[in-house]
This record gives sequence, structure tokens and C-alpha cells, in this order.
Amino acid sequence: MLRRWCILLAMLALTAGTALVASNASAATTSAGTFTPGGPVHLVSGGRSAQARGFSNQAQSMNWSGYAATTGTYTSVSASWTQPAGTCSQGDQYAAFWVGLDGYSSSTVEQTGSEVDCVGGTATYYAWYEMYPSLSVNYSNTVKAGDRFKATVTYQGNNEFSLYIADTTQKWSHTTTASLDGAARSSAEVIVEAPCCTFSGGVLPLTDFGTMSFTGSTADSSAIGNAGGVTEITMVDSAGGDKDTISKLSSGGSFSATWLRSS
Repeated sequence: MLRRWCILLAMLALTAGTALVASNASAATTSAGTFTPGGPVHLVSGGRSAQARGFSNQAQSMNWSGYAATTGTYTSVSASWTQPAGTCSQGDQYAAFWVGLDGYSSSTVEQTGSEVDCVGGTATYYAWYEMYPSLSVNYSNTVKAGDRFKATVTYQGNNEFSLYIADTTQKWSHTTTASLDGAARSSAEVIVEAPCCTFSGGVLPLTDFGTMSFTGSTADSSAIGNAGGVTEITMVDSAGGDKDTISKLSSGGSFSATWLRSS
């Protein structure tokens, strides 16, 4: 599995009190000093009224794009997507596609998804889960462009979460049970991410993934667009230019993301 260096790990190594129990031995934890996907949003601005688009607010982020329900206490989030192909023509790039609870306005994230990274001109695909601020865990199963994914994160009570991801094309799935104290469950999100970080603390370049779509996005078993307090998140570069575009929600739970630039 591909690993990348991350400045955050010195801080993560000092964090205690999080226990992870993986349901399948094919998962392998990242080693110290390596980058892992996932983590909280890096907001640039937010709170702009966007009622005409059918959601409550807009926000700009350096590393997330997609939709998040942000005004409740959430128990579950789910979505399906097709793994997009990475076009590897502009150096090393990274892109993750996931569902999760927390991270928009809280310091933890409980999440699972897939990724395409371009390193040395080669696209690498894999799936993972993360209970941030603990390190992510990559699954060793085969992932290819065009694979169909379904993922769900569910709070089960007593600080315990169930993280389910299935590649229905390759015919594998994992259900991971993980414990995390103090999770606020203050957001539920369906996200495209440019993972963080470089040694200087910056967001990594976003893989050219073309256009991809999430379908059946739900929060607490209802379409995420009907969850109340839904925020559309647009990913921007340091100059404020969009790095991808996000479509309007269709039927409350489907939308597409289209890559525009890496950084």
C-alpha cells in the first residue's frame, strides 16, 4: 500500500484513549511517520446563505468537497459511488472518496472510503477506514477503477462505531467495529478529499479523477438533503479558486464532483 509522510503524525502519536478492533485480518495499520487519508475539514469560509440551491449553507474548504449535515446529532451516514480512474500526468496527486460522522465542527472523524493516488505516474487504488485522530487502516483487497462501492458508518452506542465498506464489483466487504470516546456526532458527510499533509502542513495535490458521482447519500437513514442544516462544501486552492465543482443534490441524496485542478 502506498504511504505518504505527514506532519500531523507527531501530534497523533501523543493521542491516547482510542481503541480499534478490526473485523478482518487483511487490514494493516499504518506505521509511524507515514501519511494517512482522512481527518477533519480545513475550512476557509462558510455560512453563506444558499436557500435557492436547496440546502442551508455553503462553505469553502482546502481539502473537502461534497455535502454535510451539520446541525444535529447523527447516528449513521451512507452512500454509494463508482471508483473513478486517476489520470496521472501532473506529478504526485491524491484523492479520497468517503462517508463519515464528525470532522466538520468537531475534532474526531469516524470514516471509511476509497482512494486513488498518483505517484511516479502510476495510479494506485485502495480502500481504508479511519477513526481520527488515530491512524487510518488500509484494506489489502483489490480495488480497481470502475469498482462499485457502498459504505456506511453507524454509531452503535457506548462509544462504539460500525464502519462498513463493500466493493460489490470485486465481491469483498468489511465491517469494522471501533471505539472512540467523546465523539460529538455533530455532522454526517459524503466527501471528496484532497488529503493532508505535506511537511509544511499544506494539503496534498488533488488527483485528476475526472467526474465521479455519489448516489443514495443518507444521514440517519433519510436523504442527506432532507437531514436539515445541509452544507455544500466547495474545495478551493490557496488563491480561492475551485479545485472541483459539486452539482446540486438530486432527489436529496445524489450529486457529482468534477475535477478542475490539482492545487
